[in-house]
Amino acid sequence: MQTDGHGRGGLRLTEPASGGGRGVDPVAAATAKMRAAGQSEAAIRQFAAALERVRRGERTLVPTAELEPAPDVPALEALAPADPVSALERVAVVKLNGGLATSMGLRQPKSLLEARDGRSFLEIIAGQTLALRRRHGVRLPLILMNSQATREPTLAALERIPELATPELPRDFLQSMVPKLEADTLLPARWPAAPALEWCPPGHGDVYASLVGSGVLDALREQGFRYAMISNSDNLCATVDARIAAHLARERIPFLMEVVLGTAADRKGGHIARRRADGQLILRETAQTPPEDADSFRDYRRWRYYNTNSLWIDLEALAERFAAGTGLELPVIANRKTVDPRDPGSTPVLQLESAMGSAIAGFPGARLLLVPRTRFVPVKTTDDLLVLRSDAYRLGDGFVVQAAEGAERHRHVVALDRRHFAMIDDFEARFASGPPSLREADLLEVTGDVSFGADVVVRGEVRIEAPPEGMRIPDGAVLEG
Repeated sequence: MQTDGHGRGGLRLTEPASGGGRGVDPVAAATAKMRAAGQSEAAIRQFAAALERVRRGERTLVPTAELEPAPDVPALEALAPADPVSALERVAVVKLNGGLATSMGLRQPKSLLEARDGRSFLEIIAGQTLALRRRHGVRLPLILMNSQATREPTLAALERIPELATPELPRDFLQSMVPKLEADTLLPARWPAAPALEWCPPGHGDVYASLVGSGVLDALREQGFRYAMISNSDNLCATVDARIAAHLARERIPFLMEVVLGTAADRKGGHIARRRADGQLILRETAQTPPEDADSFRDYRRWRYYNTNSLWIDLEALAERFAAGTGLELPVIANRKTVDPRDPGSTPVLQLESAMGSAIAGFPGARLLLVPRTRFVPVKTTDDLLVLRSDAYRLGDGFVVQAAEGAERHRHVVALDRRHFAMIDDFEARFASGPPSLREADLLEVTGDVSFGADVVVRGEVRIEAPPEGMRIPDGAVLEG
């Protein structure tokens, strides 16, 4: 068994894994463990199918020779105008909300972190949803996919927005848990000292099985909803657009992925390609690329279209896939870790994950839609958070997050020193007087310990390198490259 050469291992099995080192079938053991933990049958079937494919040694790498670039796709701006009432009446919004802000040093849902103007991500998402409901008189339910870690604090926050609730529909559903697998046997790992560490999330590709297993898919269909827009809660610019909803209905599209044109910054991201064998669109991630194709994978000019993780899906088409009993066969990404991530000497394990965008391969007739970068502003680091909080963006009518006037002419690339800015407390302390003006900034690169005063302005390309003792940018300073 080998990894694919990219560290987080799209698994490459040189021969089928034997499994069952203790005389137990790995699939049966994993199924029993998930069932005992109360996981849904849809999630169990999905994981069992993925594990069986891994055990058989199914190839998970996708060579460039088998692919060709996706053809030209329509742009959002070219779609026909739509009547918002008829287009949105059967649309629901699903936001992925399972992540804690641990990469920023917090143990709370990222969606409860302040995004800008004193409002959290969740408050802005709620504001966007309520504004569309009031403006167009549509139901537009907002449903969150939470994890065990995010559910309680998120639902407590939603209690303060009672008007957001939709009768007959739940406010959330839980993502699944799947067992970590011993790397040598593929049996569920055991760690009696901390049993919770025996489990891991299965990646955001789990959203489909969890929609089914939780009963939310059936509830939406019973209430007359036909389409869902699914996106991450940390991308506030992924808003519902009536033109896209009408496009799905008009063209009878079962699955649509919003994509952006690739840039050098996207070279490690997932791109869309078309299989030569059958013409089906697929998503190829870094972990699915053979080492010898690494240079090709990074050729963003060739592959052109990159996944935004904003998806639209026909709920009837999704129900049909699961009615067959197998669900969606999403490509497996196998991450090599240890059962206790803080103990490198603990049992080596595999964590099987999937990406929700990879479901595009399971829907013949799936389409792409080219959207502007203004719809793709995810916050993964404090670098991203600084840009979002700055005057490069503004919170417009209907809680729409949009580029400030004139800001679209600039790149707003921020690279803060990870030692001093990666954790949210350190970040907040160094911008205690607020973020600098970045509206006219192309690059802000900070090396070392730097604190910023109030009303600092950054223009063009600015690189700051602090002396060993650190430095402070004074109030009102204008920094120009």
